[in-house]
Amino acid sequence: MAVALWAGRLDRPLTEQETAVLMRLLPGERRERLARVRQAEKRAEPLCAYLLLRLALWEQYRWRKLPPILQTEMGKPWFPDYPSVQFNLSHTAGAVLVAVSGEPVGVDIEKIRPVHRRMGGDWTDEAGETAFFQSWVRREARSKLSGKGIGAMLRAEPPVEEGERFYALESFPGYAAGVATCAASPPGALRRYTLEELLKEDVLLTFMP
Repeated sequence: MAVALWAGRLDRPLTEQETAVLMRLLPGERRERLARVRQAEKRAEPLCAYLLLRLALWEQYRWRKLPPILQTEMGKPWFPDYPSVQFNLSHTAGAVLVAVSGEPVGVDIEKIRPVHRRMGGDWTDEAGETAFFQSWVRREARSKLSGKGIGAMLRAEPPVEEGERFYALESFPGYAAGVATCAASPPGALRRYTLEELLKEDVLLTFMP
């Protein structure tokens, strides 16, 4: 199965009512963690990432309910009841990205923004910032594919392993995104959603208990 990809663009804050509805759709453990985040605006991207994951699983498998999710020792989420269904998600300011596959997969999306000097390198102009985040998403996606964590990738990015592939994605203007996969075929077309499309009543009602 080729990697299937979904992306969402958040062009405005969530209302209190929208936040409450999306909180109900979160896995229990994630809901508890997110409830401890004091700044409401920092909840929007994680909430929409899980909504997009639900939409992806609905479109791909017609699953109305989100199966139980566990994490590996390094924090990679997986479905213990459906180990053949691999997924990964990422979020950054104003955007979310989700992948579903029959093979291990890792994704990352980052908003291109000024880079602090302590990060090293020549990132002082727009082209440098873009190059920095293109490199970052490649390393992040590859680390999430392997499940080993980003730390080793930041010290020195290892060579691509046999069977591993990375694809840069055209997501939204001002963002860098990519997917790392072990699937033999290239990923399918990226499906893009606006926030209003994600929050349509018929979408939300599909997943309400």
